[in-house]
Amino acid sequence: MLEYQAAKDLLNGKVILVTGAGDGIGKTAALTYAQHGATVILLGKTVKKLEAVYDLIEQAGYPKPAIVPLDLKGATEQNYVDMAETIEEQFGCLDGLLHNASMLGVLGPFEHITMSSVEEVFKVNVIAEIMLTKALLPVMRKSASASLIFTSSSVGRQARSFWGEYAMSKFATEGMMQAIAHEYEGSNIRSNSINPGATRTGMRANAYPAENPQSLKKPEEIMPTYLYLMGKDSADINGQQLNAQ
Repeated sequence: MLEYQAAKDLLNGKVILVTGAGDGIGKTAALTYAQHGATVILLGKTVKKLEAVYDLIEQAGYPKPAIVPLDLKGATEQNYVDMAETIEEQFGCLDGLLHNASMLGVLGPFEHITMSSVEEVFKVNVIAEIMLTKALLPVMRKSASASLIFTSSSVGRQARSFWGEYAMSKFATEGMMQAIAHEYEGSNIRSNSINPGATRTGMRANAYPAENPQSLKKPEEIMPTYLYLMGKDSADINGQQLNAQ
């Protein structure tokens, strides 16, 4: 996967939604999918950032994207239902969904966890993913071959000290991915997770303020795995935990 070379037209005609598309890995994934022919739906909370990504895609001459401004922290189930209906009306189906948006929460001893912080992290990293996936699965069923990608973490596979909130939310994400993979086995929908690994992003800088960002891979360098899981070459991959580095 790490050496995967995607065909330039790998995602031609595909409609793919990316959450957290305003910056970091989400922005890079959106641009990369568009570069390979996809119509990308950019979901995020900061309209200015989404518009900047939209402009980059348009200027490059890639398929015209769409913007969905939504704050996962405050969105209701009805918001997702309405969005799914709009996507179905405008595009007919959804071929891919990359759950990229995540919230780090507070790193620290388990005894110091506050319920307000836990609730916030779970609202964004788990509840929003459940509501969005639930609303979009019927639209994905209309695709010839749809890929659902959840963003995990090394601490979502093996928890570590002081990462309680984030680790628990990512364990939940892995459970969601596996449950859907089993439920839709043999169908047109496949469900997998990616651990991006240590990548040069704002979230990583918050978690490791003393780390030299130059020592980390840029989001562009981990895109082969994101392309592989979204395209036809991974049509038989389901319920797997992949690493992007």
